Amino acid sequence: MFGALTAMPYILIVTMKKSLLVVQSQSSESDSDGTDQAHNQSIVVPTTVIAIADSFQKKDNSWVVTSQIATDLSIQVQDVTFTVHKYPLVSKCGYIGRLELQPSISNFGYELKLENFPGGSEAFEIILKFCYGLPLDLNPSNIAPLRCASEFLEMSEEIDDGNLISKTEAFLTFVVLSSWKDTITVLKSCETLSPWAENLQIVRRCCDSIAWKAPRDNSMVNDEGWCFDDVASLRIDHFMRIITAIRAKGARPEIIGKCIMRYAERWLPGMDAELEGLRGYGYGKNELQFSIFIGGKEDEGIEHSKEQKSIIESLVSILPPQPEAAPCKFLLKMLKMAMVYSASQALISELEKRAGMMLENANVNDLLIPNYKCEDQGKMVKSLEKRTMHNTDVVQRMVEYFLMHEQEKQQLPPTSGKSSVSKLLENYLAEVAKDPNLSITKFQVLAEALPERARTCDDGLYRAIDTYLKTHPSLSEYDRRRLCKIMSCGNLSLDACMHAAQNERLPLRTVIQVLFSEQVKMRAAMQGKEPAASDNNSEQEITQTSTKTEIMALRAELENIKTQMTELQRDYSELQHEYEKQNNKHRNGSAWNFGWTKIRTSALFHRKLDGNEGGEGHQRSNSLGSKINFRRRLSIS
Repeated sequence: MFGALTAMPYILIVTMKKSLLVVQSQSSESDSDGTDQAHNQSIVVPTTVIAIADSFQKKDNSWVVTSQIATDLSIQVQDVTFTVHKYPLVSKCGYIGRLELQPSISNFGYELKLENFPGGSEAFEIILKFCYGLPLDLNPSNIAPLRCASEFLEMSEEIDDGNLISKTEAFLTFVVLSSWKDTITVLKSCETLSPWAENLQIVRRCCDSIAWKAPRDNSMVNDEGWCFDDVASLRIDHFMRIITAIRAKGARPEIIGKCIMRYAERWLPGMDAELEGLRGYGYGKNELQFSIFIGGKEDEGIEHSKEQKSIIESLVSILPPQPEAAPCKFLLKMLKMAMVYSASQALISELEKRAGMMLENANVNDLLIPNYKCEDQGKMVKSLEKRTMHNTDVVQRMVEYFLMHEQEKQQLPPTSGKSSVSKLLENYLAEVAKDPNLSITKFQVLAEALPERARTCDDGLYRAIDTYLKTHPSLSEYDRRRLCKIMSCGNLSLDACMHAAQNERLPLRTVIQVLFSEQVKMRAAMQGKEPAASDNNSEQEITQTSTKTEIMALRAELENIKTQMTELQRDYSELQHEYEKQNNKHRNGSAWNFGWTKIRTSALFHRKLDGNEGGEGHQRSNSLGSKINFRRRLSIS
């Protein structure tokens, strides 16, 4: 009976072929697309099958063909059951034709279940319509699933001329791969077709096509910057293959870097958000609660964290080694994300090294790396752990990498890199000094990371030290002196000296050093004023406004201040000696009254100068004297 059924359709094919070709020629005149013409001419099916194909019905999870000829095959794909005729499928699909179909228990016919069918029920429905002779609609969204599904069902030319494998392969090669947008669409559809899309070389061909069409230098990026968004929409493994192919085609490092940065912005939402290591104090002064806010989401699953970690490690692994490939700001953002998601230590070290070599291009916010990991979410951190708000060890290592890089560049012309990094480090210290858990040792090591010659002025360092003293009021006198030894009083500006002279948080010895260095600088400025005028014509015009009388008056005042400072230092030494004697005896007020009397009778507190400048100097000396008097009384008490 089956032989009779198979003979009838082939006779119908021969008798109806002429009429079908007439219809196709008319359609080809109305449609100028060569691809559609080839597609239409390939559809040659029996009229009886076409009549059957006009009566498809879908009910929930079933797909049924209703006709006068009873169906004899039930095929299950995923959760959808297709009740169809056996012959149309056997005539096109070699896989079904060679199967030993099992008779159905529930009804008449056979049953078949297709496990792991590429493309799922949607692709099988299109293939089923093709087998029944309905028009085949190929587009970039379904071409990859249909190509894989046709390979699964073995729909080759050996089974039938113009079968689905040849049609999908021709459409993919000549239509899809010639278009950038279509190739991107096909590559996205391949994400659920593994391993079929890989084995059929669909992914490789798409990646190569995109690599050939991608811009390779900056001149093309201005007009074709949209391509970065398309490439960034792909899955990470496909993105990496495209970047590898683009690099093999000779693209410039900055082009590859821009692609990677665009991808990171899309798939790592925390890249543009400020990561907060410390959200606030928890249940007491000795407890800190850490939390992180990435893209407005505070609770993220383990699977999402693993995916983020995989993306970070993949992007860093394909980042070109050239400095122009990515700016320092991007590297530091990636470093933050890598530490938050607990990336490998080798990757973190690589990011630290690369960012350290470009540290002069960073800013303070870039260096504020939270001392936080995803597993710390919602945990309370006890004070015994000494957990700080920000990770200062990372910054210290980056400064060391920067110094090593500068050492290697000594043969090149000098740059202002050290000066920029010095200011950056001072501002960073002023920021992290607000952390109550930051130890004085870490602060000191970080402050001394750069050599003193890298700083032309210590005002920023003084501000950081003052902030640390303000945040840690319980520091001992020894720790205060130890901290103040980091800065050079001779490198402070006049404003900083005036502030330090009145700063109650500084040790008394530091205040004396500040005052002395201020006077030394004034004397040096007066001595070098006239020679400097003879060397530069522009400076001569400025100095001519100063009269000789003013210069002589300033010099006289400087000598007077020098004498007074000498007397003050001698009085200070005597007071220190007296203080050491009193420590071994019972305290009494008479000895100290004698000491304070010597200070009051010293020349510094009874200096009288003529004119307005003399009056201002007298007022400042009295202010400083009363300040020192107050601090010493505090020290004695």
